Amino acid sequence: MAVALVTGSAGLIGSEAVDSLVALGYDVIGIDNDMRRRFFGDEASTAWQKSELERRHGRRYVHESLDIRDADAVLALFARYGTSVAVVIHTAAQPSHDWAAREPFTDFGVNATGTLNLLEATRQHCPDAVFIFTSTNKVYGDTPNRLPLVEQETRWEIDSSHPFVDGIDESMSIDQSTHSLFGASKVAADVLVQEYGRYFGIRTGVFRGGCLTGPHHSGTMLHGFLAYLMKCTVTGTPYRVFGYKGKQVRDNIHSADLVSAFHAFIETPRVAEVYNMGGSRFSHCSMLEAITLCQQIAGRELSWSYEEKNRIGDHIWYVSDIGKFKRHYPAWVQRYDVRALLQDIHDQNVERWQEHVAP
Repeated sequence: MAVALVTGSAGLIGSEAVDSLVALGYDVIGIDNDMRRRFFGDEASTAWQKSELERRHGRRYVHESLDIRDADAVLALFARYGTSVAVVIHTAAQPSHDWAAREPFTDFGVNATGTLNLLEATRQHCPDAVFIFTSTNKVYGDTPNRLPLVEQETRWEIDSSHPFVDGIDESMSIDQSTHSLFGASKVAADVLVQEYGRYFGIRTGVFRGGCLTGPHHSGTMLHGFLAYLMKCTVTGTPYRVFGYKGKQVRDNIHSADLVSAFHAFIETPRVAEVYNMGGSRFSHCSMLEAITLCQQIAGRELSWSYEEKNRIGDHIWYVSDIGKFKRHYPAWVQRYDVRALLQDIHDQNVERWQEHVAP
């Protein structure tokens, strides 16, 4: 039986990948030590999702709580399964701008060194495996903020004459910009994944995500935009908007749509390929527009406040051009727009969240 190894397996993308890989016939080894709880507190713990994966999949899912920064432990795990590992999906990360500045060594260790450990373990023990890495649009730093933007009533929008009117493609430079320390550590990992493809011939794919979200997301204030926004709306928890008049725009992709893109790549892999992968024009919104949608779906007003200062390296407008991926994999179909995505987040979590509703 072919084995798939998924890091961050109890997180948003990792858990979605586990479910789909088991359905495709893989035995799955999950690596997740619930660092998200350390990063963001008890509300962000992924322990509940780990338990759900074990309940749903039984012996088809084996959970390993090792730390990807531990090279010896990672190498030993890969040595145990050897060439039976056909797929590696690496989703584990420290994902927050703000948190990275608090503990730069931890951030870089998880995002960059952890990725290096996984790549080297793949090279040594399963070099024919397909290696997929969830990178981020933050590798472009704040370069997108130099685009010509026009202020509208509820959003910032790019000038209609600009070549990126359909979204930002992979030609944008990752150099000479402010990334935040998180963005810098993800750049290091992103380039390492490309280099292991080019230098050693490993079939690596880098997916530079926009806002990745879905019902499995353990959203929190510092990470998990749409999931946390919906959670706050349902529970009456106050929410803070940082900068840009609340008109900053993001594209948002459902975890199921992203994982289906992974499957397309696994079926016909390429070497050292890079894709911008987000909601694109199909699924995007501003912060103000997202608040309105959450309120409509939840049937409850959100209590929110505004802070003028934006987060360092944050984007004013970011929409992914996913045209390159669609050209390479024309059978792939994106199913969830923003409303459908938010509805799914709400419907699959509302009962669990109701236990924490503010009076």
